[in-house]
Amino acid sequence: MSDGHPRPGPTAGDGVPSGPGPWPGGTPGADPAYGPYGQYASHGSYEQYEQYGQYGQYAWNEQPEPQQYHQSHLPHQHQHPESVREFHHAQQAEWNGRPPQAQQGHEFQQPHAAHPDRQSSLPPQAQHAYGLQQPYPVQQGFLPLQAYEFEQPHQVHGAAIPEPRGPVAHGGETIAAGPESPRERKAESAAAATDAPAPAPEPTRQTRRNRRTTRAAEPAPAQRGRRATRSAGEAEPAPPTQRGRRATAGPGTADDPARASAPPEQRGGRRAARRAAGAEAAPPEQQGRRAARLARGASPQAKGKAARSAREATPQAQRWAGLVKAVALCAAIAATGMLVLRGNEALAGLAAARTPAVAPPPPAATGAVPDPGRIVQIVAHPDDDLYFMNPDLRYSISAGHPVASVYLTAGEADGINAAPAKGATAKPDKPAYAEARQNGIRAAYAKMATGDRTSAWQRTVVPTKGGGHAEVDVLVAKPQVNLVWLQLREAGHGYADVPDSLHGLWNGKVARLESMLSSGTPVKQRFAYSKDQVVQTLVGVLEQYTPTTVRFQDPTPGRYPDTKQYTDHQDHFYGARFVQMATAAYAKDVKERPHFAVQNYVGYFNGSLPSALDPQEAKEKLDSLDTYAWLDRQNHCGSTAGCGDLKVSAQPAGNRWTDTVHYARGTGTDWLTSDKDHGLWAFKVLDGQVAVWHRPGPVGPWRGPDLLPGTGMDPGAGAVTLKDGRIAVFGTRTSFGDRPTDYRREVVYAVQKQPGADGFGEWQSLGTPETADETWTSDISAPAVSVDGTGQLAAYVRDGAYGLRGRVQQPDGGWGPWEKLGGEDLHGAPVTATDGAGRRMVLSATSKTVVGWAQPKPGAPLGRVTATGLPDTTLPLTAAGREGGVRLWFRKPGSGNVRTALLTADDGLKVNNMTDLGGLNGFGSVTASGHVLAGRTAGGQLGSEVGPGRPWGRSPLMFVGAPSSTTTGRNMVSLAVVGLDARLYVTSSADAPDAYLAPWQPVGPRNAAP
Repeated sequence: MSDGHPRPGPTAGDGVPSGPGPWPGGTPGADPAYGPYGQYASHGSYEQYEQYGQYGQYAWNEQPEPQQYHQSHLPHQHQHPESVREFHHAQQAEWNGRPPQAQQGHEFQQPHAAHPDRQSSLPPQAQHAYGLQQPYPVQQGFLPLQAYEFEQPHQVHGAAIPEPRGPVAHGGETIAAGPESPRERKAESAAAATDAPAPAPEPTRQTRRNRRTTRAAEPAPAQRGRRATRSAGEAEPAPPTQRGRRATAGPGTADDPARASAPPEQRGGRRAARRAAGAEAAPPEQQGRRAARLARGASPQAKGKAARSAREATPQAQRWAGLVKAVALCAAIAATGMLVLRGNEALAGLAAARTPAVAPPPPAATGAVPDPGRIVQIVAHPDDDLYFMNPDLRYSISAGHPVASVYLTAGEADGINAAPAKGATAKPDKPAYAEARQNGIRAAYAKMATGDRTSAWQRTVVPTKGGGHAEVDVLVAKPQVNLVWLQLREAGHGYADVPDSLHGLWNGKVARLESMLSSGTPVKQRFAYSKDQVVQTLVGVLEQYTPTTVRFQDPTPGRYPDTKQYTDHQDHFYGARFVQMATAAYAKDVKERPHFAVQNYVGYFNGSLPSALDPQEAKEKLDSLDTYAWLDRQNHCGSTAGCGDLKVSAQPAGNRWTDTVHYARGTGTDWLTSDKDHGLWAFKVLDGQVAVWHRPGPVGPWRGPDLLPGTGMDPGAGAVTLKDGRIAVFGTRTSFGDRPTDYRREVVYAVQKQPGADGFGEWQSLGTPETADETWTSDISAPAVSVDGTGQLAAYVRDGAYGLRGRVQQPDGGWGPWEKLGGEDLHGAPVTATDGAGRRMVLSATSKTVVGWAQPKPGAPLGRVTATGLPDTTLPLTAAGREGGVRLWFRKPGSGNVRTALLTADDGLKVNNMTDLGGLNGFGSVTASGHVLAGRTAGGQLGSEVGPGRPWGRSPLMFVGAPSSTTTGRNMVSLAVVGLDARLYVTSSADAPDAYLAPWQPVGPRNAAP
């Protein structure tokens, strides 16, 4: 949380039997079984995909038995009053045209079975959940792997848990039932398909004429009874009253050779006659197959009669019945196998079609929609996610995305679960207070996901890769929502020296950090972790959930300039550093995984910054905190520890934390650029490396993502075109070193080897103005880079003292030193652009306004810092050379509306006008190129304005970081985002007032293992 001490946590529910639950440690092998978290089942390619809510289609797996879960937006999700409509797309044949509220349905599959010897106590709808699940939807007709089953289930909030129904992991042993792996099951189906006979041909025209003749010869309807012959042994025609219309439902047709040879009019009705006519037209060896199909289609009532008739049948008839059943079984296996094989072949063809050897024509009115991705967010305390990651968290849950929240510490604080005014008289109980905080989190998540804070959770204990145990909670009604409790001790103070803490463990003041188990947890065995074991525990969590987006807190928050105290809780940013190390190890050591992007969040310092959310979004965020704070004191969770965190009940909004949200990194909008041949280049950080996507020319085929060599890259990369036409990519890189004090964040860049070439040179370091981590916690911003009219390249960052620093490239290619350029109270990242005269401007937000610097002429040093007189912003800025000056875009605090102003450098830095452009109540960065303006809307999707005065439209795209756009040639604008699935999506539009955005297109394959 965020107040100088760790946050109180929610309580879990009823007491539960303890017992070790199986969460196998270690890295999965060739046939990866990931214990309670299911399995990352990417067997070479995505073989089938299904509709996934508003995002359209995505899924894969070769699994037995589909189980579907349909999600929808929460009923309480508000609607925004402004004009909202879809992007101005042309008609799209493949676009899911349903409204977003109707597009949320999606399917989740059962996870891989860990131990088939024990039955699961989870209800079927929770067995796929990833604490334990493979979080991908299941294609109708595809067969999911068996669910991981929990041992020693712990039910919360009183929901009934049915009796066990499936295999369970127990004692670290896996007992297989049936084929050992999905691949073997698939192989068996394929083999059966190969040996199966071909289906019978359709009846000929003559056969159909015979059927009509047969029907004409039948008795009148009044003479036909409702049931056919009741005995399989009858060979004589039955009276008309005994010949029903469903004679073939009994075994007298499929299983009785005597009846099968009788004339149609003697076997009971029109349908029997039609089926008999078809059988007569088919070769003898195909009649058995037809009989098998008829037997499979029999109704339950008919099957019961078939059983009675079979008991009365002759031995010969029984032998025929056995033969027919065997043929039916073979046909069923063959059909299943052929479906799988044909589906794989078809999708392989689709995959090949996505990478054509020659440039395809520009996309027409078709478009792809994004995969939803899988989100893992890791925080220090219970409530850090509610305060600092919402509303992103709520958006993801409302959209039905798989979300797993991981809590490093128990959040036990001083053990007093009471408002500050009553704390002096309350008795400390750290395990109970930790349980109360957990209960509050469960209630808040349940309400976000289902609208009901009492919605049931399944609690279990699993072993971790670090050698300890974790509690994993699965929301039964929405099993894609998971909570993972690592339950380490917290510091108990925001900045004081506390050895038994994540800070002390990081710096080596303690060799191991002990656990702090909540009073209601199913984890009963205490443990302690070394620094490496914490990292390995987190790597294990990432292995199980295979996220495409990882959210965590800011690892370099800085210090207050006057007191030099940390601007954030020490548990927050040292916990984030553990996550940094874990994501680096996960990216390096785990190969069978999807690409992932990272998003970092500002913590306590949000209270000192302008509000980024509009009132309705802030209210929704506060509602979650009200639930967590347990304001009504009703014992809805059935726990003696309490159902929420009373420490925050006096002020659930904290220090205005519910009014805002800020990304600590990745706010730049200059990562998409074009070259002289009208090609496009995109640069984003995936897996800790800079990923490059490239489209040669205006209509060439896209390629990528290709990862540039070099690891440790922080979220956010920016691109700039040099004087000679080459592209340079800038960003920051974090390194850990051998000692704790060696932690370092520095500015780096790589330059294209030749204009238009795919190759880039090695990363070069510009160092950092913050040379000692202890001084300002290595707090620097992402670099802002521009080339002035003389071709001079310069890079600028905000330093830890909240001033501007810059380095300028010299004519010989070397760089000058980091110069102090003044400014104070700077926040976020600066931006830079050149005006029509080639003069460079640098602009930066403060907590109250925007300040700027400008060159008096190209090639000259920057002038002094100048006040612009602009009002406060929500920090992220976007700048571009326009109309002879530099145009700036930013958001209005407390509304999310986008504003713009034109700045000129003639006779000093001046602001000419400011205009409000609307914006669907969103937050974060906006991008602008040509007539296109785009940014995040309330709800988390991408919104766009495609011309002055035209209404904003909302797309289904939810994305990481900031969007980016660029002009291509004279009359085209391209727009791009990286979705929560870590995949690039692009669209384009003519640069004209009445233009429309083309359908969104994904770049590269679906996000499978590299």
